[in-house]
Amino acid sequence: MSKVWLITAALLAFLFTLLPGKAIIKYLANLKYSQTILELGPSWHKEKEGTPTMGGIMFIASISLASVLCMLAFYLSNKDTLSSKQAFFAVARFAIGLIMALSFGLVGFVDDYIKISQKRNLGLTGKQKLFLQFFIAFLYLFLIHFLKQAQSNESLTVFDIPLLGSYNFGVFYWIISSIMLVGIVNAVNLTDGVDGLNASVTFFSALFLMMSSGALGILGMDIMSACLAGGCLGFLVFNYNPAMVFMGDTGSLFLGGMLCAITFGMDKPMLLVSSGAVYLVEMFSVMIQVLYFKATKGKRLFKMSPIHHHFEMCGWSEGKICMGFSAGSIIGGIISLLISIFYYN
Repeated sequence: MSKVWLITAALLAFLFTLLPGKAIIKYLANLKYSQTILELGPSWHKEKEGTPTMGGIMFIASISLASVLCMLAFYLSNKDTLSSKQAFFAVARFAIGLIMALSFGLVGFVDDYIKISQKRNLGLTGKQKLFLQFFIAFLYLFLIHFLKQAQSNESLTVFDIPLLGSYNFGVFYWIISSIMLVGIVNAVNLTDGVDGLNASVTFFSALFLMMSSGALGILGMDIMSACLAGGCLGFLVFNYNPAMVFMGDTGSLFLGGMLCAITFGMDKPMLLVSSGAVYLVEMFSVMIQVLYFKATKGKRLFKMSPIHHHFEMCGWSEGKICMGFSAGSIIGGIISLLISIFYYN
């Protein structure tokens, strides 16, 4: 896809987020949809209490609208050069992925609403979240499997692992894929704990996934990636330290769903390991902290987890954390791009 289409997609998502941003923040503030800071995070985060949350609706709407408009415009302007079959499967793959991401965002919205209405940090219970998330993941994987079989009659249960080759995992593919999908979505959610962190890390992940999907010639996923990058950049205007608004679980679960929609839509889910390296570090820091705490009967390996809070406790500013973690996202993105060009292509 030409650079003009991708720039247009990113710019639309950016402007659709930026222009109504202040009005949406004011609306959320008037509704008293604000963050309650209790026991989680460093003590000085208490100063952020009262900041409007659920701001993820800003980029959810903008990314969805921009990507739908750009996909429609691209199809109409290229309908004579694209085969009907090629266009149908590109649009179907795009639509299924977007609906999946919106479904995760809806789970986050419900979670945020419970937090706000009951003035607590915890919304849905862990079991409720996981049930809903695995239901969405299984439904999405089933639809993608059906779509791929209709398109090429190939098995979806094959993982093409860089440097190791292709392996058919059979029925275990569904278990591994659903765990990977739900794991990444929640890992992205864990990354949302410092002003601007999640949006900046996701911006770079989306940027390199756009280049990766472009290098592989996968229609639709590059537009989706461009819109994701543009929406994150627009949100950063309001979310960078000191944040005027938080994305909440509404936004972070949607972002995780979008990243999965792009990589699974490319049929290259293993790219999540490199492009989502920062999220995985965040998730594993929590797991390691819990295991270490139990094994040592109360001792902590990190000053606080997820690991971005550890660096905060070590004296890093929120801006420095964003820059450091963004650098990690860039490195992971470059690795994904190189894998796409030299291994998958």
